[in-house]
Amino acid sequence: MSLAEQIKQKLEDALAPEFLEIINESDMHKGHAGHDGSGESHYRLKIVSHEFTTCGRIERQRMVYKILDHEIKELIHALSIEALAPDEFYSL
Repeated sequence: MSLAEQIKQKLEDALAPEFLEIINESDMHKGHAGHDGSGESHYRLKIVSHEFTTCGRIERQRMVYKILDHEIKELIHALSIEALAPDEFYSL
């Protein structure tokens, strides 16, 4: 299972997102610090979940970081997170 698939599974299990987009940006960082050659070191994440409805931006980020604790500590060099409640997402 790829790292992106692991991330997807964990977030789906924990947050039941209405929308989840995981973009692997590792190729954009070849030759930069943190690029380990695996092709799975830099990610951008957009997630929409009802779990975020009563949370502020920082709390949402903390929720995602807690869910992906192992991946962030051991496997991911950089993770950009956009976490939205459904009403925020659908009003864009």
